[in-house]
Amino acid sequence: MAAMPSRPVAADVSHLPLRGACVIVTRPSEGAAPLLRRVRALGGTPLRLPGIALRPAADAPALRQALRAAQTAALAVFISPAAVRHAWRVLSTLRFSRSTRVAAVGAGTARALRRRGLTEVCVPQGAQDSTGLLADPALRGLRGAAVAVIGAPGGRDLLVPTLRRRGARVQRIDIYRRVAPRWTRRHLAALELAPRPWLLLVSSAEALAHLATALPPGLVLALRRAECVVSSARLAGLAAQHGFTRVHVAASALAADLLTAAAAALARHRL
Repeated sequence: MAAMPSRPVAADVSHLPLRGACVIVTRPSEGAAPLLRRVRALGGTPLRLPGIALRPAADAPALRQALRAAQTAALAVFISPAAVRHAWRVLSTLRFSRSTRVAAVGAGTARALRRRGLTEVCVPQGAQDSTGLLADPALRGLRGAAVAVIGAPGGRDLLVPTLRRRGARVQRIDIYRRVAPRWTRRHLAALELAPRPWLLLVSSAEALAHLATALPPGLVLALRRAECVVSSARLAGLAAQHGFTRVHVAASALAADLLTAAAAALARHRL
């Protein structure tokens, strides 16, 4: 029987609380560097094992046209920091009108938008996900309004149907796509030789599925015995279904919350 996930946990993250542990970072390679640095600063041994890879969407001319239309929408929602990066790669002159409300699914995405010069960004005040954003008053009263949701196909896909039920005219702009990672022999060898205990950080259902099904069987079994830190209760349930037995729920997918939960999980592991 799979172990029940622990509740969101907190811990003092001072004095190198990750010392002696290998922290496996499963974020896509293009966004993993800051988290890897923070792991090292907290005394852990970071190991990069991307659970997904990100690729640009194919039809750049059509995407540029869609982004130009989004500049005057009533609401433009970015689902991730990757959505911000890829949108500006496709249309470097992207600027929103004063009447357009720009929203972010989480504080990390909001920071990426502020780095692009957007000072007023709607951010979830509660859960740092689409559920939290949908609870914001700015995402109500949109009947008949044009809304652009900028991100990638797949994922939880809660925003678009909910906004359409609220009467908004929603255009999805799939600016990038998620694909299975291409692990090299170096990735696999590094995991095989990594010091124990392992702390596995996961904030994507697709990454979790790839890790649980596509790695060599021996490594899958080893990962299932790791301290698995996930970013939501929904992912905790999926982790249990995939056979992970030591699951810990962080307060959100933010790096600080994942590492706080990882430190608490490691302290609990050592009791």
